Amino acid sequence: MLERTLWHPVALSHGIGRTPVAARLLETPLVLWRDDTGALHAWHDQCPHRGAAFSLGRVTRGQLECPYHGWQFQAGGQCTHVPAVPDFKPGPRHCARVFETREAYGMLWVRLAPPEGEGSPVHQLPAFAAEAEPRLRKVTSGPYVVQASAPRIIENFLDMAHFGYVHEGWLGARDRPEIPPYEVATTPHGVRATSCFAFQPQSSIHAVDGAQVEYTYEVTGPYTAVLTKVPEAGTTALAGLEESIAMFVCPVTEETSVAWTRMAMNDFESPDARLIDFQNTIFGQDQPVLESQRPKRLPLAPDAEVHSAADRMSAAYRRFLLGAGIQWGVIR
Repeated sequence: MLERTLWHPVALSHGIGRTPVAARLLETPLVLWRDDTGALHAWHDQCPHRGAAFSLGRVTRGQLECPYHGWQFQAGGQCTHVPAVPDFKPGPRHCARVFETREAYGMLWVRLAPPEGEGSPVHQLPAFAAEAEPRLRKVTSGPYVVQASAPRIIENFLDMAHFGYVHEGWLGARDRPEIPPYEVATTPHGVRATSCFAFQPQSSIHAVDGAQVEYTYEVTGPYTAVLTKVPEAGTTALAGLEESIAMFVCPVTEETSVAWTRMAMNDFESPDARLIDFQNTIFGQDQPVLESQRPKRLPLAPDAEVHSAADRMSAAYRRFLLGAGIQWGVIR
């Protein structure tokens, strides 16, 4: 399955220590932990001996210990010690199932299977260019546990026409719902929309007056999207810097997900809690609508749902998923 060969976010990096943590990705149970060197690991959450959950165990002397019989496994997954038979030398079959991991954007990313050959652009870690800008402050909100498919969540993130109704008084106004025409183009990794304008009464936690705000939206992976706010004249604290927000979604099952937002801001004054509270409010407004949508999986057939000109970006996103061969969380 293609989705198993993609990189997916599964947890915040700082939330993983030497106490094993359970997670799920594509209906696969994971155990996440760090060894004594600080390296992150993601394994199948099942001991090969009698199937107990590693996440109920502990890390001892840099190895993961099964909670059932105390078998110990080193970082590569090989069992090194069976307490009931201390002289026994475990063989290659006495090994945990280990997955590839990467740390990026303050998160742990996991790939369940390698792609064939070098893969395609979709197999690369989704990009978030603002992360590399040292003059921008990085803050993450979430996790948000959502009873909705990952593609539904990403499509909602790309949609501006709901601002005046779902986020009335915040990101939009009922009396100014118009979304002017914008440009959409394909990229090697997804799709990009430019010249996206929407009237917003409060586009950020510091906004005091409404403004016509310009955004760029970009899909950088099947379950990742980034919005970049084009600076308004005379309002940016640091000239030439564009604030960005990424939406990272972990597909847990076909119809349930965990999402995070990663903010790259030029605001160095507000406490983290205030920035996070703003995002919590916005996502809290989206969540009941997302969970009400039927079907829960995103339909990719052009005639499955009706569209308007304001939906050009979501239509392009659906075509991208169809062309990339995505099966998880969609109806083809």
